[in-house]
Amino acid sequence: MTITRAEELAGLQAIGRIVADTLHTMARAMEPGMTTRELDGIGRALLEAAGARSAPEATYGFPGATCISVNEEIAHGVPGDRVLAAGDLVNIDVSASRDGYFADTGASFPLGPVRPEVARLCRDGRRAMQTGIAAVRPGRPLADLGNAIGRFAERRGYTLIRNLGSHGIGRALHEAPETIATWPNRDRRRIQRGAVFTVEPFLSLGGHWADTGSDGWTLHARPAALAVQYEHTVVATEQGPLVLTRPSVA
Repeated sequence: MTITRAEELAGLQAIGRIVADTLHTMARAMEPGMTTRELDGIGRALLEAAGARSAPEATYGFPGATCISVNEEIAHGVPGDRVLAAGDLVNIDVSASRDGYFADTGASFPLGPVRPEVARLCRDGRRAMQTGIAAVRPGRPLADLGNAIGRFAERRGYTLIRNLGSHGIGRALHEAPETIATWPNRDRRRIQRGAVFTVEPFLSLGGHWADTGSDGWTLHARPAALAVQYEHTVVATEQGPLVLTRPSVA
């Protein structure tokens, strides 16, 4: 989507706050002994109370309101009977629509104390996303995002999952400009003023690709390794990137 009117921006900002608030409320509610289905239920209730609808459920028939991925699961985890435990690494991805506008956000959260390398991975995963966001400038190549993230990952000794990219969003969950690489690339397409898309690198301790598990949804890294994802929905403006998915209360 490319924003051309003030009411479009207002609609996107509204759903952006909803998904961000849902994500961070779910993260605060996590505790050992809770199932991922119970955690998803919290997210569903929050979205419904805000008049929003789960985008993966409505668009693709995903069996849950949110995606919850634990440890070896790196994305699209299906909520179910898995019980969360202290020391788990939990990724929550929330995307939803309201009034015809879509937004998408996600983050990885350690549940209690984790190993130092996992804590560092989380800190650097957020920094990798911020590095990509900082590269969003109208008129610049889309490749700037992945190239900036790639330089950061290489300096810090990480790999990037190379078949899970950012994507256009706004009037649908996934739309033009379709896949946007968050790894080094030569994409010559230019960032349009007002363009709306996600920035969501998957930073890993050795994984390069995502493979689909036996349930047809959940993704795992290949080679097997932990990975984190941090995601915002942004708008490219002349004043710089505008993040739509910040929570209303930090």
